[in-house]
Order: sequence, then structure tokens, then C-alpha cells
Amino acid sequence: MNTLASRGQLRASFIRWALFTVPLVFLLGFLSGMVGSPDSAWFQSLEKPAIYPEPKWFGIVWSVLYVMIGLAVAMVASAWGARGRTAALWMFAAHFVLNLAWTPVFFGAQQITGALVVIALMAVTLVAVIGLFWKVRKAAGLLLLPYLAWVLFAGVLNFQFLQLNPDGGAAAKDSGAVERVRI
Repeated sequence: MNTLASRGQLRASFIRWALFTVPLVFLLGFLSGMVGSPDSAWFQSLEKPAIYPEPKWFGIVWSVLYVMIGLAVAMVASAWGARGRTAALWMFAAHFVLNLAWTPVFFGAQQITGALVVIALMAVTLVAVIGLFWKVRKAAGLLLLPYLAWVLFAGVLNFQFLQLNPDGGAAAKDSGAVERVRI
């Protein structure tokens, strides 16, 4: 025998990892999204770019992307002994922290410029993640390409929000309006 594991063993390893990574990525994304909301008085007061899609699309797209991200991570995590596996997973972890930080920065802290910096770093680290994942499992790198397209679109959208609202929505912040958050 010249292989370390059979196809069945590799498939079982991928399935076990996927049963862990997909829900974890989805849960962390959901929790990050709970920090702020497009329903806030601050966000409602912002001028919206022409390319801003209906809010329902964000939930749909992120749900699909989080499943794809989780599957890509599972492919790399299950590639025991593959050269670059550990580096790819660490780079993904660093990138995903940025992913999770964007919503609290944009909606929670109401910092459009700060969110633009975060999303720029997200895009750069995502390109690195795709390259590292590609070296471990090409399919994992391919699974992240729609995510890269969405991050780039979100970066353009974030930039346009900044252009249309150079004061960062300060008028809404200073209006004296109070928003109650139920925990």
C-alpha cells in the first residue's frame, strides 16, 4: 500500500471537519451581524449609493458564502500532511477576524472610514488565503472566489457610503435620537 489513507477515510475526515467548520463559520458570522443593524436610526439616515441592493440580499448572500467558506476550510483542515496546511489555516483565522470585525466597526461604532480600512485588509488577506488554500486544495481556493467578488463589491459599496456621507452620518448621531437595543 502506497497511500496514507483510503478515499473513504479522506472523505470521512472532510465530512467531520465540515460538520464542525460550516456551523462554526455560520455562527460566528451571525453573532458578528448581531452587533449592528441596517435598521438603526444612524444607518437609515445615511445617503445610500445607487448600487446598494435590497437589504434582504445581504442575508441571503452571506448565508451562501458562509457555507462555502466553511466547506473550503474543511477541505484544507482535512488535508492532513499537506504542505502549507497549517499556514493556510492560520492565515484564514487572521482573515476571518477581519471579516467578523467589519460589522461592529461599520454598524456598531458607526465608523465608515474605519470599516473601509477593515474591508481593504479583508480583501488583501483573502487573496493570500485563496493562494494558500489553492496550494493545499485547488477546490478550496475556487470555493472562495465568489467570496472575494462579494468582498470587493462590499469594498466599493463601503467607499461609496463614505463619499456620499463624508461626515459619517454625524447629523444622525447628533440628533439626540436614542436607539434601544434589547438583549
